[in-house]
Amino acid sequence: MAEVSGDRRRILIKGGTVVNDTHMKKADVFCEDGLIKQVGEIGDVPSDTQVIDAAGKWVIPGGIDTHTHMQLPFMGTVAVDDFYIGTRAALAGGTTFLIDFAIPMKGVRPLDAFKQWKGWATPKVCCDYSLHVAITWWSDQVGKDMEVLVREEGVNSFKMFLAYKDVFQLSDHELIQAFKACKSVGALAQVHAENGDLIAEQAEKMVKLGITGPEGHEMCRPEEVEGEATNRAIVIAHEVRFSYFINYSVFCSDYAILQEYMF
Repeated sequence: MAEVSGDRRRILIKGGTVVNDTHMKKADVFCEDGLIKQVGEIGDVPSDTQVIDAAGKWVIPGGIDTHTHMQLPFMGTVAVDDFYIGTRAALAGGTTFLIDFAIPMKGVRPLDAFKQWKGWATPKVCCDYSLHVAITWWSDQVGKDMEVLVREEGVNSFKMFLAYKDVFQLSDHELIQAFKACKSVGALAQVHAENGDLIAEQAEKMVKLGITGPEGHEMCRPEEVEGEATNRAIVIAHEVRFSYFINYSVFCSDYAILQEYMF
C-alpha cells in the first residue's frame, strides 16, 4: 500500500525501478507541479510531499496516445466513450496524455468545432489532452480559422479526409488549399487516404447483395482504394512542396509508392 502524506503538488515515488527507452535503474523520482524535478537517490524533501512506496515496482513514463475519438458524432452514431470514461480507461492502462480530433461537419467552422470539443473535454478529462482539428470543407474563412487555431489556441496539426463521401471527404482542390494553409502556418497535415467515391460505390453493391455485417467494411476497401488515394495525396503534396503524415497505411502498395517518392 502506498504511503500518502501531504499536498499532491509534490510527489516522491520512492524505491522503484525507473524504466525509460534506454535502460532500467533503481531510483527515486521527485515531481513538483506535474513536472519531474529529480531522478536518483533522493533524501530530504519538503514536509508536505506525498510519498509513494514503489518498492518492487516499475516506474515508467506515462504513455501518449496521439489518435483517439471520444464521443465523436459520426454518420448517425456517437462514440461510446466520452471524455471521462475514455480518459479514465487511458489512465488505467498507463496513458497520461491523449490527442483527440475535433471534426466539424461540412459548413461548420473549424474554430467552432474546436471550441465545441474543448467544451466537451475540459470538464470531464482525467488526464492531459490536446486536439487535432479536421478540415472537412474549404473557404477563405476556414483558412483564417486555421491561422487563429495555430496562433492563439496552440493547435499544430490538421487532418484531411479523402474518404467518407459527402460527410468529411475533400475534393482535390480543397486538399490543395488545406495543404497550402498548413504550410503557411507551419502545422502538420494528416491525411486519411482512401478513395471515398470508390468506397461508396462498393458499399452500394454490398448492400444490394445483402452484405451489411462487419465483413462488408473490408470488402468495400480493396487495396487499390488506399493505394490510389495515398498516391494522389503524395502527388498533391509534392506539387505544393509540402510533406504530410499518412494515417492508416495498411497495404504493401502504399509502401511501394512511398519508396518511389522518398528520394
